[in-house]
Amino acid sequence: MNAVADQGLNHTAGKTERGLLRFITAGSVDDGKSTLIGRLLFDSKGIFADQLDAISRAKHKRTVGDTVDLSLLTDGLEAEREQGITIDVAYRYFATPKRKFIIADTPGHEQYTRNMVTGASTADAVIILVDVSKVKLNDDGSVELLTQTKRHSTIARLLRIEHVIVAVNKMDLVDYDKTVYDRIVGAYNDFAKQLGLADVHAIPMSALVGDNVVTAGDKMPWYQGPTLISLLESLSVYDDAHDEPLRFPVQLVARHNGHEANDFRGYMGRVESGKVRKGDKLVVQPSGQTGTVKDIVTLDGSLDVATAGQSITVLLDEYLDISRGDMMAAADRPATQLKTVNADVCWLSEEPLDMRRRYWLKHTTKQVAAKVTKVDTLLDINTQERRPADALKLNDIATVSINVQQPLAADAYDAIRATGSFILIDEVTHQTVAAGMIRI
Repeated sequence: MNAVADQGLNHTAGKTERGLLRFITAGSVDDGKSTLIGRLLFDSKGIFADQLDAISRAKHKRTVGDTVDLSLLTDGLEAEREQGITIDVAYRYFATPKRKFIIADTPGHEQYTRNMVTGASTADAVIILVDVSKVKLNDDGSVELLTQTKRHSTIARLLRIEHVIVAVNKMDLVDYDKTVYDRIVGAYNDFAKQLGLADVHAIPMSALVGDNVVTAGDKMPWYQGPTLISLLESLSVYDDAHDEPLRFPVQLVARHNGHEANDFRGYMGRVESGKVRKGDKLVVQPSGQTGTVKDIVTLDGSLDVATAGQSITVLLDEYLDISRGDMMAAADRPATQLKTVNADVCWLSEEPLDMRRRYWLKHTTKQVAAKVTKVDTLLDINTQERRPADALKLNDIATVSINVQQPLAADAYDAIRATGSFILIDEVTHQTVAAGMIRI
């Protein structure tokens, strides 16, 4: 098998389709995200008997009688179980006969939005849960969605998550009323149009009971669409990173131990996009030096070609001055070198932005000193309008300009996720204060 086939990839209509689906759950507090994942794992036989036994005996159950609290499958921290909330991102792996999945259960609380951003950064799909008991249904027919529902949907749009599933949860609390469901979905679709979300699927369900999660049940005969698991199995996910130009950030320069006659200098890292072959001409950024690939080394031996996602060591014919943080790129399609970075950022710190201060900007394997020079516009989550601003506080989403001390070899986030994203780090506390998406 070749390297692409080994990663479970198929070529369809000129694109690379991936059999593995990464998805997250998002929404407001107590919408039932953890319970939904627990139900998904339980009904699809994705948990072991000892796991089921452990949560059955848990002291912080939130269910009545002998009913198993399925939310405890992902809420593993003691603080989460005591408070009945999700704080950290929990990852779970399971598979059906049709597909493999990686699930990220993310928090709903506003102060943990940064954890939701972390889980969403690698997701192919997002399940936005909407609790029917919390949505305000006005007498005039209008519906008021919760702010966190809007915020998480906005973040999904900024991160270019391709598939959005609206899970209208706890339908059992409104006697499975189709009218309530239709009003909520209509309101969300209107908001999705404002955002520019194209691929939106809606499903009525009860995660606690299990309706429309893995099996349809008989409580909502008016719904003729797929169950959640059927929909997740059918989503097409294309790995565009294989079709993009080569981007290989250098993580480490490897030398031999000094006791051998033959010199060895290898450049270690992960291929973030594209392919690299023996004999390829590369450009090293930001220096602009060029070289020819002599060999591609892995633990299993040499390769003729390596593709996106593989960790490799590249050897060149030439002796070049290359160090950690440099970018190897296709000579005919290099990255853009930026001294000023224009980006959308989500502010993740409780400490507001201080434009007098210097931050560290971490981009791929490179870390440089940076300063936010301007907040161009601030995004209003509810109206999706942008307005002038001069400050950022926790959970604000804004377009900013950042000056960096050394040039970055970067791409637009829309083109290549890995080289179009970055984080800002407080140089004093070393806390991550913002996540950014480069716009070129």
